[in-house]
Amino acid sequence: MSNQIATITSVIRTIRGMKVILDADLARIYGVETGALNRAVLRNRKRFPNDFIFQLTAAEFESLRCQFGISNARGGRRYFPYAFTENGAIMAANVLNSPEAVRMSVFVVRAFVQMRDLLGSTKDLAKQLAELEKKLTARLDSHEAAIVEVLRRVMDFLDPPPLPPEPETPKRRIGFHVGPEEKPVAKARKKA
Repeated sequence: MSNQIATITSVIRTIRGMKVILDADLARIYGVETGALNRAVLRNRKRFPNDFIFQLTAAEFESLRCQFGISNARGGRRYFPYAFTENGAIMAANVLNSPEAVRMSVFVVRAFVQMRDLLGSTKDLAKQLAELEKKLTARLDSHEAAIVEVLRRVMDFLDPPPLPPEPETPKRRIGFHVGPEEKPVAKARKKA
C-alpha cells in the first residue's frame, strides 16, 4: 500500500504553483492508455473546470523535458500534455468508471494528502528560516552575512518563483509563398 503511494508521489509535480499529475502518468496509474484517458475527459469536459485540468504550454513542457528527461522521440505526442490537479485526478477516475481506476483513485488521494503535509512542513521550515534571518541581520559580520546568503538561497529553493508566461509566436504559413518583390521566372528549355 505505501509502495503504491510512494510510486504515485514520485510522479506528482509542481506546475503553475499547483501539485499535478501529467496525463500519461495518471493513465498508467489507472491502467488505461493516455489517449483513452484524454478522450474520456474531452467527452465529459463540463466536469473538468480549469482548476481541475489544464494543458501545458510549450515553455512548461520544455522545462519538464529538461528536468525529468521526458522523451522527445518521433512518433510521440502531437500536443502538449494535460496536467490534472487532485480534484481532476479523482474526477478522471469517475469518468473512466473502471474498477482499477476507482481502486487506484484512493491511492492518488492519499499521495496528494502526503504531498500537502510535506509542503506544510516545508513552509514551516521556511518560516523558521525567515525568523532566523531577521535575528542575524541585526548583527552582521562577514561570517553571518555568508550564513544569511545561504539561508536566502535555501528559502528560494523551498519556494521557487513561478514560470513566466510564454510569449506568443506568429503562426508559420504552410506552402510555397512568393514575396511581393520576388516573381517566379520561367526558364527556357535548351533544344537538343
